[in-house]
Amino acid sequence: MKPLFKGKHFITLEEWTKPEIDKLLEVSVALKHKFLTNEPTPYLTNKTAFLMFFEQSTRTRNSMEAGIAHLGGHGTFLDTSMMQISHGESAKDTATILSSYGHGIACRNCFWEVGNKYLRELAANSTVPIMNLQCDLYHPMQGLADLMTIKEVYGEKKHIKVSIIWAYATSHKKPISVPLTQILLFPRYAMDVTLAYPEGYDLPVWAIEKAKQNALENGGSFKITHNMEEAFKDADVVIPKNWGSWVNNQSSAVVDDLLESYKGWKCTEEMIALASPDVKYMHALPADRGNEVEDSVIDGPHSIVYQEAENRLHTAKAVMAMTMGDK
Repeated sequence: MKPLFKGKHFITLEEWTKPEIDKLLEVSVALKHKFLTNEPTPYLTNKTAFLMFFEQSTRTRNSMEAGIAHLGGHGTFLDTSMMQISHGESAKDTATILSSYGHGIACRNCFWEVGNKYLRELAANSTVPIMNLQCDLYHPMQGLADLMTIKEVYGEKKHIKVSIIWAYATSHKKPISVPLTQILLFPRYAMDVTLAYPEGYDLPVWAIEKAKQNALENGGSFKITHNMEEAFKDADVVIPKNWGSWVNNQSSAVVDDLLESYKGWKCTEEMIALASPDVKYMHALPADRGNEVEDSVIDGPHSIVYQEAENRLHTAKAVMAMTMGDK
């Protein structure tokens, strides 16, 4: 498996061409098949990736650690609170040193107006690829797995109706990186994307304009609505997920009056009934059960969240194999 993208940073899918993303998907599919048939995949033998986490993680950490082990390498988990970063060490020094010790650096830093800048500083000072495990603006690992999952279900069908819908949640003030990544990526694959959210939960203007441009250039469409029912109506894929009001309100408070005023934005059986009869329910997980979604939906026949989560493993392996490998 030739590592066509050796050394290429994976910070946002906007910096990867469609043919490059297609190759990542092709490799993801091949690696999934090999995993399911117990075929060895020693593409990163004796390679090391440093996995830096400023926040908690389940799918991202374990897909990376398990993934690099499947590829014959080793992932070193780094809790940044236990690193000299917590004492003020610069991203430049961290990247320079870690890149001299191994073959890839992956980082999750979701702090608003900090995370992506931190990843860019790592990239500017690293001699190995930097992989974004989620920042304040982008979650390319999730976006790639979401795209793989939709393609597994719908193949090369054009004009799939995908609705990305804000949902009520109280677990924490979530980043905007998942919906932002999705509105930029899906229109590039000729999907008809609807972004639905209540007033106050806007995504950045530049991201909206880029999503429109991506749709125009690739035969997809993109629209915004503030009506939840309109977004569910006739949709092929629904992705009801909370995100914080970061663009308009930088407070880290989880629950406020604005949030509480939109408790009705919830994925219910009634909402699912408005969609296509074979609609698929997706979520990056963890879902705030009982708030974002009813158990009967996420555990029901329309849900493909576990297929989506499993694909995080195979797409993570593809990214590592194609950016860190030698042969």
